[in-house]
Amino acid sequence: MSVLVGLIVMLGMLVVVPAGLRLAGAPELDRIRRLWPLFAVPGAVALWLPRGGPATALAVCYALGAVLLALHAPPRLLRTLMTSGVRAAAPAEIALLTALVTPSIAATALVAERSGHTLFGFGLGILALTVPHFHFAGFAAALVSGLVCRIADSPAGRFAALSVPLGTLLVLIGYFVGDWAELAGAVVLTAGMWTVALLTWRSIRGGRQDRITRLLLATSSAVLVATMALALSWALGEATGLPHPTPTWMAATHGLGNALGFALCSVLAWQRLQNRTDHEGRTA
Repeated sequence: MSVLVGLIVMLGMLVVVPAGLRLAGAPELDRIRRLWPLFAVPGAVALWLPRGGPATALAVCYALGAVLLALHAPPRLLRTLMTSGVRAAAPAEIALLTALVTPSIAATALVAERSGHTLFGFGLGILALTVPHFHFAGFAAALVSGLVCRIADSPAGRFAALSVPLGTLLVLIGYFVGDWAELAGAVVLTAGMWTVALLTWRSIRGGRQDRITRLLLATSSAVLVATMALALSWALGEATGLPHPTPTWMAATHGLGNALGFALCSVLAWQRLQNRTDHEGRTA
């Protein structure tokens, strides 16, 4: 695993996931969020060890935490369906459920890559890139699309909250089916993330937000436009054979941009929004 990819994955493990869990507004996630460093720190150490037994064991620790997180999804979905019906399970709730599950996909790829074994026929290079993909295009993208939908509850907001999970699922299916299915997933995911960027810029960035929050939201919106265009060009090139960026270039542009410009800026901005809401609630 390259140094850049390792640093990007560390950001996802140690910062984006626990910060995102705090933003989810789900009290049942408080315990796993508090325990998360016990899983994430070994996972982060595993990134820098040579492939083999110790790195695999530490990666398994992270996978355990990711599985425990994913196990919150089925009872949450069942509880929602039983108390509020099918309509309440969509679309922001579907986005959150997707966010809960995707780190386990990343962790599975990490265990295989750190052990030096292929998984479902995928080589170590693809597995290494799968780890950051499902932390950022999976967890962060789904979480933020759900948060946006909660505030901008409109047809566009609901489209974003549904298309991001759907696009992520199609990309995963494309890993097994072929490049054209992965391209379809990239198209859906790009459409959803561009809608998130538009709604963030138009509906959330304005209002009474302070300057730093507006800057963070504006950065995340602008970066999404560029990074998802790169993702689309990559998938199109893989499917058609047209020239497209190399994996190294994608990691340095699409990967780094999504990690810092989108995910990190988004969770920081939404934390500020949440803190302001909590403060106003206490002083009301």
